[in-house]
Amino acid sequence: MISNQAKVESLLFACGSEGITATQLAQLTGLMKPAVFEQLERLQDKYQKDKNCSFEVLQTGEKYRLATKKSLESLLRRYFESPAMTDLSAAALETLAIIAYKQPITRVDIEEIRGVHSSSSIQKLLMLDLIREDGRLEVPGRPILYATTEEFLNYFGLRNITDLPKIDEQKEKDESIELLTLFEETLGEELMLEEDK
Repeated sequence: MISNQAKVESLLFACGSEGITATQLAQLTGLMKPAVFEQLERLQDKYQKDKNCSFEVLQTGEKYRLATKKSLESLLRRYFESPAMTDLSAAALETLAIIAYKQPITRVDIEEIRGVHSSSSIQKLLMLDLIREDGRLEVPGRPILYATTEEFLNYFGLRNITDLPKIDEQKEKDESIELLTLFEETLGEELMLEEDK
């Protein structure tokens, strides 16, 4: 039988950088809010005591999320800045194309277009400073909006966002493939669609 702590932990993992509220955790797990807060505290205590665990629970406003411990920041920065990581994967490129053409856009909307989870691609693009958080959508849950940066323009040799290739409106039915195709043309590369690992 799955423990309450495991249920809360799995939802924290699944929500990614968007975070999840105690109310949402209570609704999804069937726990009362005081029990949710207790599980969040136990998880944080467990992570802090375990020197072999890289996670911690972060709270931003009313939302909770899993993050890596501050002590690992330099290691993760080296990973994302290493030469092997500077080339964008097809998944990251596809996510970036969607953000470029649809900005500002939420993670949920990106995933609806791609058809797969995009949290890791979004995190990589944020680390590479190709996208940025651009406020929050004024709807329940207030999801983060993403937009491109100046570094994005530099990376692709664009003067401004209007220099992006135009979308063929007849082909917009399969948006993610159309947007990726435009980026392929810009880079002169052929990339296969792939799901985030």
